[in-house]
Amino acid sequence: MELFEPLFGSPALNELFAPRTQVQFLLNYEAALASAEAAAGLIPIAAAQSIAAHCRVELFDLEALAKATRLAGNPVIPLVKALALLVSADDTSAARHVHWGATSQDVLDTALVLQLRQVLDLATDGLGRLAQSLTALVEQHRGTVMIARTLLQHAQPTSFGLKAAGWLTAVRRAAARIAAVRQRALVLQFGGASGTLSGLGDAGLRVSEYLASRLGLLLPDLPWHTERDQLVEIGTTLGMLAGTLGKIAKDLSLLMQTEVAEAVESRRPGQGGSSAMPHKQNSVGCAVVIAASLRAPGLVATLLSAMGHEHERALGAWHVEWETLPELCRLVVGALGHLNEICASLSINTARMAANLELTSGLVYAADLAGALAPTLGAGSHAVVEELCHKARVRGESLQNMAAQDPRIVAALTREQLREVFTTAHHLAAANRLIDRALQK
Repeated sequence: MELFEPLFGSPALNELFAPRTQVQFLLNYEAALASAEAAAGLIPIAAAQSIAAHCRVELFDLEALAKATRLAGNPVIPLVKALALLVSADDTSAARHVHWGATSQDVLDTALVLQLRQVLDLATDGLGRLAQSLTALVEQHRGTVMIARTLLQHAQPTSFGLKAAGWLTAVRRAAARIAAVRQRALVLQFGGASGTLSGLGDAGLRVSEYLASRLGLLLPDLPWHTERDQLVEIGTTLGMLAGTLGKIAKDLSLLMQTEVAEAVESRRPGQGGSSAMPHKQNSVGCAVVIAASLRAPGLVATLLSAMGHEHERALGAWHVEWETLPELCRLVVGALGHLNEICASLSINTARMAANLELTSGLVYAADLAGALAPTLGAGSHAVVEELCHKARVRGESLQNMAAQDPRIVAALTREQLREVFTTAHHLAAANRLIDRALQK
């Protein structure tokens, strides 16, 4: 699917999961393993140095490795054989120590964790930039009144600053979840053939400690070959992030509709056009983010459904993760990049927001009117205002004019009190109190 990579992916993710990079991560594990075993006194230091010297991806035929993977079932088996041959050409005795005490899943799982660490780094950086853009929108538009929409209908006045503050707080929660999962899930995998490290005798735990240190990973209590919750937690965290990004993009896309026109996405030449209609200016960025948010749940569901690994090593369930997690990472980081581009240069049409607020001729103040009447009319205030709203629609008049002519309302409210009902001041004041809380965080 290389044609769509530039659209849905990102250059950093494409490089991170490219074959050369993936193989280098596998080799990094083998080099670190040899170094750890030398530090534990299990193999000669010279052997570890010889192994590390050959753990360079440019020394390997990746096409041949891919073909061998089809037969072997995973790339580690042919990679280890090729590495041993390379080392043997220079140091026959050192070749005997290649991959000593490890199993294929140790290498593949840890390499994936190392890649996921970089994914989380990219996501953290992207969320930081997005939070900056959203903070700027909140501060700039805390006084920009607009209509709130519930069930896609006009509800009551709010501010664009408060809407953006909602996005901002969601982004911050996403960043906090990523920070938390980093502290739990970036763990070494090293258990050997059956998860006991028996091949290393009583030195297994020492080698594990050295290996985790060299790779900069947490040392788990036990090997986790068939306990996948930590890895899947990264996937679910990314899935939730996709949902957060999708919510923001959905809101923005609705604000950009021709009939609404309250937001405008800046465009570069050739972006968002139509092959049939020269006038079209489609929101490509929002489309990609929404698409990612719709695809991510299925990938997360796949990871969750594959958690039931049997006994000490799984047949098939483990293999499910190899393409699913990278695809999820690609979509989420790619979507985050698109949303950052949108929010960094988003234009808000404040005049259109003000105009749209008046589309219903004051009906959006109906709840305020009912609240003002409640001390006098009690529970019946809602029915009175509902009746007035119906009449206003039928006659094509404003709700404020209808209210000013109704004897029940004239008896309950002064002219000044009625005028205050049909203003946005109290809505804006309430929104600003919430915005202050969001910004203080």
